[in-house]
Amino acid sequence: MPEEPQQKVDESEFLEITQDPAAARLLRKSLEAVAAGGAGEALKEMAQEVLSGRVGFRQAMEISAYSDQLVEQVHAATEEKWDSLSEKERDALAAEGQKVLEKQRQELDEERQQTQVQGQRPPTSSRHSGGWSLH
Repeated sequence: MPEEPQQKVDESEFLEITQDPAAARLLRKSLEAVAAGGAGEALKEMAQEVLSGRVGFRQAMEISAYSDQLVEQVHAATEEKWDSLSEKERDALAAEGQKVLEKQRQELDEERQQTQVQGQRPPTSSRHSGGWSLH
């Protein structure tokens, strides 16, 4: 069994996939929950590998042992429930998801503001500080 991940990656690793910092954070949090267990050993291992930085998320999805298990878990957990929901209930779930995403965006904005107040560069700023450089 793989060791517990040492949290080497953060949500910036998932920005290429999500194109949204808040969605990237939610993906990282979801992977942390899967790495803690409860979604099967294959997905737990996959999440630990991705969070440790040993395997990229896209690369993990190309490993059939992981992707097959993920599809099976998602299908089993959602298809029957989704089909049983009314249109109004589906809309309510979509609205709830938007609220969660908006909350993550607000948290990210607050963190950036706090970082700027403390005189540090925000994590998404460019490498160049604006000062003198050889490059």
